Amino acid sequence: MSENKDQKFVYDFTEGNKDLKDLLGGKGANLAEMTNLGLPVPPGFTITTEACKVYLDSGEEPAALRDEVSAHLDALETSMGKRLGQADDPLLVSVRSGAKFSMPGMMDTVLNIGLSDESVAGLAAQAGDERFAWDSYRRLIQMFGKTVLGVDGELFEDALDEAKAAKKVAVDTDLDAADLKKLVKHFKKIVKAEAGRDFPQDPREQMDLAIHAVFDSWNTDRAKLYRRQERIPGDLGTAVNVCSMVFGNLGPDSGTGVAFTRDPASGHQGVYGDYLQNAQGEDVVAGIRNTVPLADLESIDKTSYDQLMQIMETLENHYRDLCDIEFTIERGQLWMLQTRVGKRTAGAAFRIATQLVDQGLIDEAEALQRVNGAQLAQLMFPRFDDKATTELLGRGIAASPGAAVGKAVFDSYTAVKWSRSGEKVILIRRETNPDDLDGMIAAEGILTSRGGKTSHAAVVARGMGKTCVCGAEDLEVDTKRRRMTVGGTVVEEGDVVSIDGSTGKVYLGEVPVVPSPVVEYFEGRMHAGADDADELVQAVHRIMAYADRVRRLRVRANADNAEDALRARRFGAQGIGLCRTEHMFLGERREMVEKLILADTDEEREEALQALLPLQKKDFVELFEAMDGLPVTVRLLDPPLHEFLPDITELSVRVALAEARKDHNENDLRLLQAVHRLHEQNPMLGLRGVRLGLVIPGLFGMQVRAIAEAAAQRVDAKGDPRAEIMIPLVGTVQELEIVRDEAEEVIAEVARQTGVELRLALGTMIELPRAALTAGQIAEAAEFFSFGTNDLTQTVWGFSRDDVEASFFTAYLEKGIFGVSPFETIDKDGVGALVRDAVAAGRATRPDLKLGVCGEHGGDPESVHFFHEVGLDYVSCSPFRIPVARLEAGRAAAQSAGSDSR
Repeated sequence: MSENKDQKFVYDFTEGNKDLKDLLGGKGANLAEMTNLGLPVPPGFTITTEACKVYLDSGEEPAALRDEVSAHLDALETSMGKRLGQADDPLLVSVRSGAKFSMPGMMDTVLNIGLSDESVAGLAAQAGDERFAWDSYRRLIQMFGKTVLGVDGELFEDALDEAKAAKKVAVDTDLDAADLKKLVKHFKKIVKAEAGRDFPQDPREQMDLAIHAVFDSWNTDRAKLYRRQERIPGDLGTAVNVCSMVFGNLGPDSGTGVAFTRDPASGHQGVYGDYLQNAQGEDVVAGIRNTVPLADLESIDKTSYDQLMQIMETLENHYRDLCDIEFTIERGQLWMLQTRVGKRTAGAAFRIATQLVDQGLIDEAEALQRVNGAQLAQLMFPRFDDKATTELLGRGIAASPGAAVGKAVFDSYTAVKWSRSGEKVILIRRETNPDDLDGMIAAEGILTSRGGKTSHAAVVARGMGKTCVCGAEDLEVDTKRRRMTVGGTVVEEGDVVSIDGSTGKVYLGEVPVVPSPVVEYFEGRMHAGADDADELVQAVHRIMAYADRVRRLRVRANADNAEDALRARRFGAQGIGLCRTEHMFLGERREMVEKLILADTDEEREEALQALLPLQKKDFVELFEAMDGLPVTVRLLDPPLHEFLPDITELSVRVALAEARKDHNENDLRLLQAVHRLHEQNPMLGLRGVRLGLVIPGLFGMQVRAIAEAAAQRVDAKGDPRAEIMIPLVGTVQELEIVRDEAEEVIAEVARQTGVELRLALGTMIELPRAALTAGQIAEAAEFFSFGTNDLTQTVWGFSRDDVEASFFTAYLEKGIFGVSPFETIDKDGVGALVRDAVAAGRATRPDLKLGVCGEHGGDPESVHFFHEVGLDYVSCSPFRIPVARLEAGRAAAQSAGSDSR
């Protein structure tokens, strides 16, 4: 982006507010908001995301940035009464990233900037604690070396472990000042050897290099991967927060912690978080030392505890949501270092939303916006069977719920490799760090022996909806030998383990699962008003009820048989948007289709069609009965006929072997000829859909007759069938007119024969670009459109959906060409533009044209919002995704209403 000469790139914490997240990032905006509220925030300033964008685009910081930073640094030094890195009483600062959206651990932070060989003595003198000063210095060199100079962090960790081993101590707090002086010397040698330069002694150089490193961290592989996973735009950039240091590592009356105003795992109110005495903030989130529960702070420092509880209440009421808070206590003085609306599990999201409604902090419309379809889908996954026989290995902290089973792996590379081979894996680490993100995404669940609910593993897992158990101290994890030891039990890599993120329990072997209570609720086996219905089911029921009240989009199911239709109806389906009749031609009926394909005469073809007719009719009777009173859209036969014939290679071998044995099979020979005759290089673009109905006389007529007779039978049985007949793969209105004329003749004939008045709607699928572009013409012959977005995506992009996802989609996602697969979420700019134009053209011709979508996009949360926006009447999806679509349709309507009111 180009630089505006009048643009302001640096804001003091006193100048911003929580609504400036685009400019100041989430961290900077919230630091400013807490400052405005009069909370104890260390002074500092924020470098904007706009400065980052200029830097990333040009490779250089904005021309005005250095002078702006200098001016704000001067003001900070004046307010603090000390200068950055001065020898006798140094001002130290932290340089921390802060994007608009929380990306925990993905970008860089450097603490204690301003320390040098000269100023470390001054810090020791001012603090009256030599050990503290040298501990802070070694932390700076370690973080700066890894983050800014690109030194392998393991080298520093190994050196620290060696120092502890030499002293025969288990934790770094047992190292004294002399030990830390030696460690600093060792760390500086590592920097010189690995980075090819000395650790910088100039404090301003330290700060400037750290600022650039934070900018650069926006485009690290792990940050880009996290953004793709969370669908965060890649052009936002990060702000940089420069904050005066406060120290939690000044002894037992100091410490650092992370607090939640409610439990992010369950949503329950209470005192939740972690605290670590004599530590800096990174120690908590990195999980390198096991913390104590936040409640223990009351006995450690009651004054700070009481003040923190009051601040937490203030922040939750102000933000009207669960808040995630980082704080430091410096010799009894509480300081707030960060707050944000906290990440939470799916269950917590639903519980908290309804709790806040009951407390009068938000209304039902806002509660609906606080949850989403992806979270609801998570709640529908199975859980472990409480009645199963299990072998308990140990127990940790329930960091992110779910039931995960997989083979134990001990590094991210193996997790990714095995996952791509189809294996389900559990990633086991002492603690995770941002470099483990690949493996965390690939794994079914994450298990660590260190850390708590606010460690890296816990925070990232909750954000991804991934099962996680942290801080299982009884588990001795040996990543080098690729094994885990628990008591006398050894778990080798490849052994199956099961982890329960709701209880923190870890089991050896595979534990069976049972349906989720949320699924039982949707299926009617658990009533939200029943005494045994848990709080989660109650919360889901309340939010779903509101979503159903406000949504405009109706939700139908893709279902091909009565069993699926009944399940879909229990899940809240308001009809069937897609019944694929080709699924009715499989199994024993395949032979009848073979006879149809092999028919040489009209008589043979008619005989084959008459054999299929009663079977088709029976299927439709069952379907109309299951969906009585609701619309059922039946798609006439769509796939290429050769799909109903044997595999060409297999059949060729069979015929060749028979010929070699002089044992000819006339039917096999005819089948082989038919397979060759129908073979196509691109069958999805060949003889299928409406083209079949035009080329094979009577095929579509038989299906329409079966539908009409089934509807008549249901009317005679006092039912209320509402059948809709959909002609697939239409590219021109002439195709539709021919099939429609035939269908109307058949329907009229059935009506005369049965004496039942039949009103069957006739429409088409819009799944070809030409159909979308000529939608105005096609609407003259169609009473409804259903967008087949799977095929429309395939034909717009020129992708074979059966091939490309396995061949090159991974590369496209990694290179950022796709943020998400266009078969998963609709491509709004390409496919979506055709849908939008077809809707407008179709309704211009026929204002009462009914419009729906029946591709898999119909159950995708983001796509549902698009379909609401363009004015479709309904979406249709697989039965399991119906609740998700209902919820998202409600959210889309509520968002639209909110936008209109503003």
